Amino acid sequence: MRLTINKIIQYLIFSDVVFYAGWGLFTPVFAIYIVEKIQGGDAMVIGVATAIYWILMSILRVPFGLFLDRRTGESDDYWFTFFGFLIAAVVPFGFLYANLAWHLYALQAIYALGMAMNLAGWSAIFTRNIDSGKEATEWGLSATGYSIGTGIAGLIGGYLVDKFDFNPVLIGVGILGIIGAGLLLVIRKDIAGKPPLKSTYFAFKELFNK
Repeated sequence: MRLTINKIIQYLIFSDVVFYAGWGLFTPVFAIYIVEKIQGGDAMVIGVATAIYWILMSILRVPFGLFLDRRTGESDDYWFTFFGFLIAAVVPFGFLYANLAWHLYALQAIYALGMAMNLAGWSAIFTRNIDSGKEATEWGLSATGYSIGTGIAGLIGGYLVDKFDFNPVLIGVGILGIIGAGLLLVIRKDIAGKPPLKSTYFAFKELFNK
């Protein structure tokens, strides 16, 4: 039986696979990076950096979700998804120059902001556009693509760090992140509503002015 998936779902999955495969290059060696590249890097610094990302990202998901749910159309969801990935994609380039713990913590906070934005918008678009009767299949394809891409990338990332140190890996993470965000541009005109980016900018500004 031929499996057909609509364009929006396809590109949401493709974008995810590329973006998370990029981070998969680095995530398995993140702790080693901290110990070797950050002054005073130890188990506590690793714990704090990890906590900053997960706690801040989780906290921001709720207000971002509430904000997007209050707005009609999908354009705001789309731009949150796109710029969220783009913000997260610049973080690896910051890791190239980080050498103090507070640098690391600041970068983790920026990463958390970007991912909270992306996940809030991505989940909304995916939920609205999933093909009826194929919900389990398409959620499964999303999880499978993400998992396989991250797993293969982890193996490659470990090899590259062992052979060439962290810099080429971090550059690769950033480039793949930007490509992942760029893939979302393919479906920009397919997203319902389609108000201009300017209106989304003012809507986002309104969120932080409240």
